[in-house]
Amino acid sequence: MLAGRLIKIRERIVVMIIGVPKEIKKNEHRVAITPSSAETITRHGHKVLVEPGAGNGSGFTDDQYVESGAELTVRDLLYNKCDMLVKVKEIEEAEYPLLREGQIVFAYLHSNAHRDMTEALLAKGVIGIACEDIDDAGGSFPLLAPASILAGKGAFLAALHYTQSIYGGPGVLLSRVAGVPTPRIAIIGCGWSGMGAAELAASFGNRVTMLDVSKAALERAKNQLPPNAEFLFSNRSNLVDCLRDCDVLINCILWDKTRKDHLVNREDLRLMKPSAMIVDVACDEGGAIETCRSTSHGDPVYREEGILHYCVDNIPSAFSKTASVTFSAECLPFILAIANKGVKTALLEDSHLRRGLSFYYGSLTLLETAEKLAIKYVDALEAIRMSE
Repeated sequence: MLAGRLIKIRERIVVMIIGVPKEIKKNEHRVAITPSSAETITRHGHKVLVEPGAGNGSGFTDDQYVESGAELTVRDLLYNKCDMLVKVKEIEEAEYPLLREGQIVFAYLHSNAHRDMTEALLAKGVIGIACEDIDDAGGSFPLLAPASILAGKGAFLAALHYTQSIYGGPGVLLSRVAGVPTPRIAIIGCGWSGMGAAELAASFGNRVTMLDVSKAALERAKNQLPPNAEFLFSNRSNLVDCLRDCDVLINCILWDKTRKDHLVNREDLRLMKPSAMIVDVACDEGGAIETCRSTSHGDPVYREEGILHYCVDNIPSAFSKTASVTFSAECLPFILAIANKGVKTALLEDSHLRRGLSFYYGSLTLLETAEKLAIKYVDALEAIRMSE
């Protein structure tokens, strides 16, 4: 009897084909699914297709994927066959023709920053789920947190690099050294990336000032960081003091996409020391930092008003293996839920997964993007019902 029941259960399982392509964004070395996660997915009865070389940038070989139960498949065939495409970064223009209606795209989409991609995915009628917008019961963003921590730590390391004189910096070591003034690092935001930056900056002995509008966030940060860090309310007076005194300003807050104002305006840069540096982890063009524009690892810095800016929009890629392992592990439960239940049931049953739904058969279901790009918004539940 038991064997008969197992056969019937297996008959009801729908095999989902999950595609893992090689990232094509410039200087992007991460991979969305590691061999370990691929093995877990295949053990659940699903199929994983991996583009040859997809894991090379993160230290994972094709042989490791084959041993995990995945199949190596050339790019065009992978896109054509897979039911769900799992990526790290947003969809590039070269990928648009490879997508089809009803195909699931699971990635960091950042649709509000990419109008062309948004319009293309709407036209294609894909089901797009943005990892960065999936939340949890505590109001946090579990798939964004690991990358944010790495981005914050990478931001400090970038400052440490570019303040060296051999890279055009002022020749200041961002560390406490006897006989010279201790550098001051100002960090806007006590979230995941802010805490990542502060952890390294404080451990190097710098004078660290963290700014946030939330007393609770400031208290949490105070309880985790050493005495060489101070915690101030983010108001104009405190920000101006930081701008005048800091050697490095690190912005770690995402700016409301509907706002037209800025936290740090162009003219504010004239308050800063000529040797100072701005690192913008958020990389919102014209966002919290008016003079921010996204850069790449290949060409990471530029100057505005004499101030050096570092605004790389995929900092975690520099630490690709660490980033891939954490991203893959955090994504796995959601990938399995979609594969095991089907995307519609998974979205209806899990409001946190549904929070990440950006596109559904031609409907834009992410309010922030709709407001910024002035595209009609459809509530996620309504979009799902409309498709029935």
